[in-house]
Amino acid sequence: MSAVAKITVNIPTELLENAKRLTGKGVTLTVIDGLKELQKRENRSALRALKGRVRFELDWETSRR
Repeated sequence: MSAVAKITVNIPTELLENAKRLTGKGVTLTVIDGLKELQKRENRSALRALKGRVRFELDWETSRR
């Protein structure tokens, strides 16, 4: 991780406690995990948008060399 931003946020207690229970981590690492998951979700959506637009051929014999 590069630069770090210290922030203050208002989060519903029940939501935060449930997220911490699921991750087994503290507040900071739980929030980081949640933000990373949002990035992953966006990346998956971007890949889905490419469905049918990218063509490639796979030659098994060449790839095994």
